[in-house]
Amino acid sequence: MKLNESAHFRILRLIEERPEISQRELARILGVSLGKSHYLLKALLDKGLVKMDNFRRHNNKLAYAYMLTPPGIAAKLSLTKQFLNHKEAEYLALQGEIAQLRRELEANVQEDA
Repeated sequence: MKLNESAHFRILRLIEERPEISQRELARILGVSLGKSHYLLKALLDKGLVKMDNFRRHNNKLAYAYMLTPPGIAAKLSLTKQFLNHKEAEYLALQGEIAQLRRELEANVQEDA
């Protein structure tokens, strides 16, 4: 999974969970700059995967709510499958590496005995 795809996946998940999330909060959660979060979110808006609506917060300030569009929901599903496949492959690779390290450790312990 490419870096921007991973970030888009995370943004789509966050927006689905918290439509009122701010770009500043997105940046903090993603661990990127505010400018980068704006760039990533704008790409999703431009692709039509997310739409933005205004709403009033309790302190009478205007804020935005982000919502997934039907194509956004489909994209999130596709990215979820890709992300899951990627993580499962990582998991299997780690299991193999752990097994190899255990064999090496056991061999070294037996040599020292």
